[in-house]
Amino acid sequence: MLIFVMRRTGLLTAAALAATVVLTGCGGAVSGSSAASDVISMNGSSCGGHWHLARPGWHTFQLRNAGTSGAEVDLTNPANGAVYAELEAMGPGTTTPMRLNVGSGKYAFVCAYVDTSPIIGPTITVSGHAKGAAPTLPVTPNDLIPVAKKYQAVTEAALKVLAGETRTLTAAVQAGNLAAAKRDWLTAHLQYETLGAAYGAFGNYDNEIDGRPDATGVSSPKWTGFYRLEYGLWHGQPDSQLKPVAQTLDKDVKALAAWWPSQEISLIDLGRRAHEVIENALEFQLTGHDDYGSGTTLATTAANITASKVLLSLLHPLLAARYPQLSSVYFWLDRLQTLLDKEHLRNGSWVPVGRLPALARQQIDAACGQALQELAPIASITEPRTTYSGN
Repeated sequence: MLIFVMRRTGLLTAAALAATVVLTGCGGAVSGSSAASDVISMNGSSCGGHWHLARPGWHTFQLRNAGTSGAEVDLTNPANGAVYAELEAMGPGTTTPMRLNVGSGKYAFVCAYVDTSPIIGPTITVSGHAKGAAPTLPVTPNDLIPVAKKYQAVTEAALKVLAGETRTLTAAVQAGNLAAAKRDWLTAHLQYETLGAAYGAFGNYDNEIDGRPDATGVSSPKWTGFYRLEYGLWHGQPDSQLKPVAQTLDKDVKALAAWWPSQEISLIDLGRRAHEVIENALEFQLTGHDDYGSGTTLATTAANITASKVLLSLLHPLLAARYPQLSSVYFWLDRLQTLLDKEHLRNGSWVPVGRLPALARQQIDAACGQALQELAPIASITEPRTTYSGN
């Protein structure tokens, strides 16, 4: 029995697999330096043919898509479907290199063309006793479904907390207690920012609750949510403007909390969001883009770290056996958290990004960048892959 897996979607990138599975990028023509006999061809009815390697070691396969549509190709361990290397979006008529350290053992290419069943290539044995690149055992939808259910419950509980906090915030705005409103705004907004994987499933609610005015401008009545209220609170807008904004925010959060239990989180988002929330923090928080007056984007970044760690904790049983660099992920997230904490002042306020000393800002940006590097492979490792079998 030959077992193998193919991806459900074509969302992988070179950065995402750099530390685990060797990935060679999208299909494209290569130079004519390879002889025709060195090219491994595949099409809609054949995947690779009977190729041969004289010895183990570093090798560059030249893979040619001789089919008439785009293809995805994996080099797998036929015993368990573990993936050594993969190519996505190979255009028809293109030849693409796939380079890896090939160890002694058995290999099989698996090809997936649009609207066709995956094709299993022949099992090829590389002789000797040399150790090569380690394959990554695929994560199946069945592996991820329990994780998604747990995260669904975690998010539901967090939304109930958020609803209570926005209710308190709205009451402070209604009472005209701006000092309390500013404090309660930060508490509620940070709670929302811990919902790392869920926001992609929130649909229009995310834009209503945490949307930016980039497309509409700060004076547009279409701009609502936390950032709109932040802008008003810290720019001295009158009660007549603040109260309806707070009421709308409260209404939208309540509606989201009531709507959420009937929704489902996309399985592919579980690993992807662990990286994406930190990526968004680097782009929008650590640049000061999302500072609409409170100067608390460092606090938001810390909340995003919490969001990432919640996902990592749920995915840990799957990652521990598949990602040797997992400890480095935690190291750099903790390093980033430590640097952020230094900018949390004793009076409870945060140093705005624009007022950070140059060295502190450089250290924070560097730690965030390195954390992203370590997080990058997780999206690919945890991408759900459908399992097939054949003789």
